[in-house]
Amino acid sequence: MNFLKDYSQWDDFLARFPTAHLLQTSAWGKVKEQFGWEVYHLYNHGWGAQVLVKKVFGGFRLGYIPKGPVGPEPELEHWLSRQSGDEFCQSITTQLKAFCSEKGVAFIKIEPDVLLGGRVGPRDYPPGFQPSSHAIQPLRTILIDVSLDETEILARMKQKTRYNIRLAERRGVKVEPSSDINLFYQMMLITGKRDGFGVHARDYYQSVYSIFNEQEQAKLFVAVYQGNPIACLMAFSQGKRAFYFYGASRDEHREVMAPYLLQWRAIQWAKERGCTVYDLWGIPDYEETALEKYFGERKGDLWGVYRFKRGFGGRVVRYAGAYDFVASPLVYSLYKFYIRRANVRP
Repeated sequence: MNFLKDYSQWDDFLARFPTAHLLQTSAWGKVKEQFGWEVYHLYNHGWGAQVLVKKVFGGFRLGYIPKGPVGPEPELEHWLSRQSGDEFCQSITTQLKAFCSEKGVAFIKIEPDVLLGGRVGPRDYPPGFQPSSHAIQPLRTILIDVSLDETEILARMKQKTRYNIRLAERRGVKVEPSSDINLFYQMMLITGKRDGFGVHARDYYQSVYSIFNEQEQAKLFVAVYQGNPIACLMAFSQGKRAFYFYGASRDEHREVMAPYLLQWRAIQWAKERGCTVYDLWGIPDYEETALEKYFGERKGDLWGVYRFKRGFGGRVVRYAGAYDFVASPLVYSLYKFYIRRANVRP
């Protein structure tokens, strides 16, 4: 089993893959280390994986590979579409089996950064892995092509979204960079209560911002109206990709449409950094026809989020899903029982 010794070696490996996902970066590993996870970096035959390990119920150790492994895209699709048998595919299974044995890990949840389509179909999964109904990261998202010029990016948006961006500008909303995590956190609490979603602790957002900002991979934007901050957004970049993870707003002055201008400024920032894709990160897991049919009437489960994000004119995509590599069938059975009893949903 091959480990890279430190984060600098992992960064050197990751530099070979400019489209690698943010959740496989050393910055994300450092964040998770601060909140009880152990972080390891496997490497073999041209692929690598940042593996997070944590003790859970009963002291069992579970592993997690978010948006990995990292490697040549054709090889990863080949591995995921059950066309295994070559050295690359066998290497992943062999390395994970050895890792579980050495580190006492009962099973590893893997969420590959591979889109459905092409070689990979909705029922594909590699030999030795089990498809999982419990995904941690969003299965479906919207990707905006920011390699285009700004005029074309705006032209691809819904008319109402363009109108709201211009409305915010006409009303005098200003977007400024910030490092005020206390302000950001207070807005997150307001938004979470209003829209019914969970909010991390303040220290979590502070760690995420500080670590990624230190590596020049994060930007906190605040929208100011009549001298008062009313909305904020935290965006991230990694190689050719940018990501919108966190956004929040106050209840006051929602009529000036500040979140639309915030999102546009974040898109411009991503473009300035040389990114080609801006990931809006998370919408309901339904086919686009169903999303368009029901977005005006359904509530909860990211439907309100979709109503906002769809206006920015991106492409709806779905990832291949979650897969579990099982080293201990008994523990895995207990885990599935817990998921069912707790009604944990993707």
